[in-house]
Amino acid sequence: MKVLCVGEALIDMICTDRGVSLTNGQNFLKKAGGAPANVAAAIAALGGEVDMAAKVGKDPFGQHLIDLLIEMGVDTKWIFQDPTIFTTFAFVSLMEDGERDFYFNRGADKELTESDLAALELDKYSIVHFGSATSFLPGALQTAYTSLLNRAKAADAIISFDPNYRHLLFQNNTQSFIDQCWPFIEACHFFKLSDEEALIITGCDTVQHAAAALRKKSTAVFAITLGKEGTLLCMGDHLEMIGSIAITPIDATGAGDAFVGAVLFQLIHSNATAVPLIDIQQWKKDIQGFKSLEHVYAKISGIITEADWAHWTQDEVKEVVDVALEVFGPDRLMFGSDYPVVLIAGELETWKNSFMQCMEALSPIEKKKITLDNCLDVYQTEL
Repeated sequence: MKVLCVGEALIDMICTDRGVSLTNGQNFLKKAGGAPANVAAAIAALGGEVDMAAKVGKDPFGQHLIDLLIEMGVDTKWIFQDPTIFTTFAFVSLMEDGERDFYFNRGADKELTESDLAALELDKYSIVHFGSATSFLPGALQTAYTSLLNRAKAADAIISFDPNYRHLLFQNNTQSFIDQCWPFIEACHFFKLSDEEALIITGCDTVQHAAAALRKKSTAVFAITLGKEGTLLCMGDHLEMIGSIAITPIDATGAGDAFVGAVLFQLIHSNATAVPLIDIQQWKKDIQGFKSLEHVYAKISGIITEADWAHWTQDEVKEVVDVALEVFGPDRLMFGSDYPVVLIAGELETWKNSFMQCMEALSPIEKKKITLDNCLDVYQTEL
């Protein structure tokens, strides 16, 4: 099975004069872009099967997008080239404070129609991802987008949603953006919002209140990304803050798309009813893909809080830890306290002792790597 990403594929014109506005910029670099196209590229880069549905101009820029996606492993048979309109452009300049000056020159992406997608066989896709930044703007795409949502629901596909809010596109009609988001949030199985999007859509004044409002309206698993602070993950009644790895950011463009692509890659072989709770056997299969990704580390925590809080067993813990050790090894695994969430299923010391029992076969050096050294390296910190 594979993923279908629908929305815009466009050209980003990146101003290479750092720290200046678009008004004053002189030099620009052509880059492939569009949030759904970025997600498709990320899935393909990880080894997943993915199709992209979009419309571009029948011009050198549209052909460049198609050629590049094919090179990356994305199936482009649902990307249409329109000879009557130009490929969409986004002009971006990175300011000194890391923020972006942004201007949108919309073209072919808005012309993707229901009839263009009529022959799509959605039963061939395990996931349909709605991640367009432009689909809630007037145009044929707006109607095609909603129609495809209804078809994906009827096909029992996993539905993924990322609204990709752009202030410039909705600065005079934010309410339209909000109103169009809710049917997707209510219908999907997984969605990702930035902290800004969560506050705009819910009207709340804190991320925590926004998460509570979203949980009332949706049964989906969702993530609210918080930049350097990490990600707030919600699965049913369980909320967990997952810290970010400390780095020096250069440019965050496309980071959210890479995040979504990585999540969807792991869900490709799931079905809609399995997203809220993937069983241990499916998890064992899904996690094997990380064995060859030597740059990926894992923090192991939350095991007892995801089990039966009152009746979890040491055997259950060991089953998970053994798989994590087999996939990541002592050099890429980190112990996490999961404090204070862990207290709903036992004392912190109980969880720590349970974990250490699973490590009895390891050497003292390997244990120290998992409980200390790897954490210091990954989070670039010192005691």
